[in-house]
Amino acid sequence: MSAPPSIVAIAGPTGVGKTAFAVDVCLSLGGELVGADSVQVYRHFNIGANKPSPQDLQGVVHHLIDVIDPHEPMDAARYSQLADRAIEDVIARGRVPVVVGGTGLWLRALLRGLLELPPVDASLRRALEAEWDALGEEVMFGRLREVDPISATSIHPNDRVRVVRALEVHAQTGQALGELRALGLLLDMPKQHHKSIIAARTQAMLDAGLADEVRDLLERFGPDVRPMAAVGYKQMRDHLLAPQRCNVPDVCETITRATLLYARRQRTWFASDPNFTLRCDPQNARQPELLGRLQAHMQDRPRSLSNT
Repeated sequence: MSAPPSIVAIAGPTGVGKTAFAVDVCLSLGGELVGADSVQVYRHFNIGANKPSPQDLQGVVHHLIDVIDPHEPMDAARYSQLADRAIEDVIARGRVPVVVGGTGLWLRALLRGLLELPPVDASLRRALEAEWDALGEEVMFGRLREVDPISATSIHPNDRVRVVRALEVHAQTGQALGELRALGLLLDMPKQHHKSIIAARTQAMLDAGLADEVRDLLERFGPDVRPMAAVGYKQMRDHLLAPQRCNVPDVCETITRATLLYARRQRTWFASDPNFTLRCDPQNARQPELLGRLQAHMQDRPRSLSNT
């Protein structure tokens, strides 16, 4: 079995700066973006989806933006198929796929599809645990560093369960567990700071013409297409269709509250997602150090697909 693609996956709540950081990662690693955003995939939904501009992308290729029309069905399964093809294309050209977005279900579906670990071999596990008891953690962790240096950077030397599992996967497949999974990075920031960013972003969307965009979308596609239910679009749609419209400041506050509630749900989702173990504040002054760690993780990793 050849190794699945080496990819970086960047997730987090809306508005924390995922795309900007992902662009930095692509420029550092020689990568291309693969979107995981359930609104940005739709054509014509632009301002409220906060789609990055060419200036934002700095020349980085971004896949899975503007790929389907608003009336087309879209779910996690179809997304996984589209993302798999995009990832295969990126890897075939010698680039690093950097998946970025906040749609947790889509990310989970994609990453689980890329990862096929062998089932637990009870006899092999018993043998490895017996070696741990006989030889000790220093010897066993030293063995892990030799066969799987990527996993060794993220597993504590005395974490018996994870060290044994990584050694077990290597014994079964001849491959490092660290090479069988995406490097998942979760971005987040203090909630009070995030609240101010969301409020400012909402106002910027209104200033950029969100009301006119939604009015045009309603005329072209009607009120019931799926992306019209997204945060920001739903509130503006309801405002424009209401018999008595509220004033603009009230719309701004309504969208901001809805966005913060959505961000809270995203935090809850990603807190329980085992794919994202490396976490950081994108505003952290040590960002160059983090980029260096990503480069170290990805250096000399395989570039082939196994099951797409």
